[in-house]
Amino acid sequence: MKHFLVSLCLLGTFLHALAQCTVPASEFHLEGDYVIGGLFDIHHTSAPVRHERPEATDCSSKPFILSSYQRFQLMRFSVEEINNSTTLLPNVSLGYEIFDHCSDVQSFPGILKLISVNGLIQPWEEPHKNLSKLIALVGTYTSTETWTVAPLFMMDLIPVVSYGATCSVFSSRRNFPSFLRTVLPNKDVIEMIVKIVQHFNWRWVAFLNVDDDYGNDGLRLFLNMIKDTEICLAYTKGLNHDTDYSKMFKQIQAQKIGVIIVFAAEYTAEPLIEAAIRLNITNKVWIAGDAWSLNKQLPKKKGIKNIGTVLGVAMPVVTIPGFSDFIYASKSQNRCQNAEQEMFCNQVCNCSNQNAEDVINADPSFSFPVYSIVYAIAHALHNVLQCGAGRCNGNITVHPHMVLAELKKSNFTLLNRRIEFDENGDPKYGSYSIVFWNHSGDAEEVGFYNFRPSFHFFINNSKIQWHTKEVPSSLCSQECPTGHAKTYDGIHKCCFNCEICPNGTYINSTENPYKCIHCKETEWSTEGSTSCKLRAVEYTPFTDNGAILIVIACWVFVGLTLAMSVLFAINYNTPVVRSAGGPMCFLILGCLSLCSLSVFFYFDKPTISFCILRFLPFLLFYTVCLACFVVRSFQIVCIFKIAAKFHKLNSWWMKYHVQWLVITVAFVTQALLLVISYSYDPPKPYNETVWYPDKIILSCDINLKVYSGSVVLILCLCSLCFIFSYMGKNLPKNYNEAKAITFCLLLLILTWIIFATVYVLYRGKYIPTLKAMAVLSSLYSFLLFYFLPKCYIIIFQSYKNTQQYFQSLLQNYTKRSCK
Repeated sequence: MKHFLVSLCLLGTFLHALAQCTVPASEFHLEGDYVIGGLFDIHHTSAPVRHERPEATDCSSKPFILSSYQRFQLMRFSVEEINNSTTLLPNVSLGYEIFDHCSDVQSFPGILKLISVNGLIQPWEEPHKNLSKLIALVGTYTSTETWTVAPLFMMDLIPVVSYGATCSVFSSRRNFPSFLRTVLPNKDVIEMIVKIVQHFNWRWVAFLNVDDDYGNDGLRLFLNMIKDTEICLAYTKGLNHDTDYSKMFKQIQAQKIGVIIVFAAEYTAEPLIEAAIRLNITNKVWIAGDAWSLNKQLPKKKGIKNIGTVLGVAMPVVTIPGFSDFIYASKSQNRCQNAEQEMFCNQVCNCSNQNAEDVINADPSFSFPVYSIVYAIAHALHNVLQCGAGRCNGNITVHPHMVLAELKKSNFTLLNRRIEFDENGDPKYGSYSIVFWNHSGDAEEVGFYNFRPSFHFFINNSKIQWHTKEVPSSLCSQECPTGHAKTYDGIHKCCFNCEICPNGTYINSTENPYKCIHCKETEWSTEGSTSCKLRAVEYTPFTDNGAILIVIACWVFVGLTLAMSVLFAINYNTPVVRSAGGPMCFLILGCLSLCSLSVFFYFDKPTISFCILRFLPFLLFYTVCLACFVVRSFQIVCIFKIAAKFHKLNSWWMKYHVQWLVITVAFVTQALLLVISYSYDPPKPYNETVWYPDKIILSCDINLKVYSGSVVLILCLCSLCFIFSYMGKNLPKNYNEAKAITFCLLLLILTWIIFATVYVLYRGKYIPTLKAMAVLSSLYSFLLFYFLPKCYIIIFQSYKNTQQYFQSLLQNYTKRSCK
């Protein structure tokens, strides 16, 4: 009786314990007709683990990642939901084999178990007698993990569908033929980050990336995308467990960087932000990558507001119906660990202290990708098994490559989102949200970027509460003022000095902000201009008042020469006309009239013919005039001073008419010089653009070097004329043409000295007018001071125009000379 009572008590105790505790199957394993593998870093270690002997990594002892645990539970929920479906895979059960994949390179036992059959991995060349139930793998999370795991599954074309590996290399079908993913590749995330930076006109940024395949790929893509933009990468740093945050932030502060892009996983971003809070890094703009932008703990950290404004790129949050109930139901069970239950390596969680609310409210990033992977695999298997009308074809032997072929053709809608893959295994449709960490500690959506099928970018600036109350700037150098060009200051294009563009240049900041462009010859600009203006074209037209007066004076000159010629012809045999030169007077007057032709071509718009005729008549016929005055001066001196001493010379001069020979030689020489000069470099129209930046003065250009021979000839004739005329300054009054010639030459020299002085100081449109005045003055000097006194005597003092009067003067001169 006593033993019976004891036994009864023990049985009661056992039944009471059994009522309180159940020993469930492992959360990591579920039997089914077909098995989906799963790799989730529920725990994670970033530091390399060193062992003295080969051994597997015990993940359960590593830091716990709540968001990864949520994704782990989401895979379990998805499989259970599909198994309860009557339309998808009817009468077919899915199972799973999930492992805690906590290390990038040291978590291989679970992988080997997935690809083995009954503990054996069959070589390729041997026929597969025993087929594994594994049809696909969900995972892994990071690119580095995928890089090490995926090749083992590629050999047998087992589909590896990742929910987090975004590295660009996985788009290669050659190296990863059975790899697909339900997340957009890094290229799209980086493109969105660049658009955010450009949207707010930030040009001086730092890029902090996790030092692994994912982070380095992001850095490479970022550098490529900003090549042809105004963004400069001022600082970059690969983050790992050994990073010296104090030194890193000092360098960022020293370079006055206002925007910091953090492209890293959440377990790398968390210590970075915590270090920024601890080191009192303030007033920065932080741009979070999609791996940590929806982090739940960091926005609620004490002092997080001090670091500045946090923006982020995030996958749109999708609420998955029934998942919360699944977690509550799972956590409400009073689970007991069976000591005798055999657990495979890294299929232990030790997560009993996590309540349902924590799991449900964890970072939802990459949750929907996990959910869509399981459904994509289920739909592919559904098609392989030719399911329909409530049943599937159980006679079909399913191989992973068959599932892969159907996965690539996926095309269905899940929670109002298209699930479809492109030729590279990337999602065919997708978008990202732009989030802002508001003061309530939530990630508030402030914009979006649709990638496929069409591109659309939008940010609602009014929703962002900046730490500076307005959009902060991040520039190495402030923008140059209008009209200034940039000059590089260092190796970065964002660092520059500003130099104002001088007169005659302008800056086109849209085409080339680094170069002041010279205006065209017909344009001008002031200092610091952004465009050129047309120059005012100036020349002296015939309608100009000055031109009209000069033309009238020229016609008056021609009329006077004609009148004097007539008067001299009428009184040809009188002593006055004879003493003035006789027939030579008519040659001089004729040449002076021909010289006046040049004056008419100094007005109106210059042409080649106008430029030629401005100089040719004057140079040629004025040479003849000067030659006449040279021989006339020589004759006067010869008669009164040389004839007595050199009688033969005087006889030879008179006999052979040497005076005409000298005039002819001078004319022919000047004509030849002009022909040669005009053939080599004729005068041509010239636009004067140097003296007046806002004007173009139309004038004629003459090469003084080419025409130096003609000028030298005229100067020589002037010099000889001046010498001979000066020698005859004491001759009789009526024979004193020498004084008149000397005075005319002095006026000539004075005229051109005045003109040369004005020409040096002034190059305006009235230079042709002044030159015409100088030419006319040169002509009038001989007409008024050499010929006009002769005319006056002929008309008003005829008594002096007699042979007796001239002889009396000669007698008086001879008497004075004898004394």
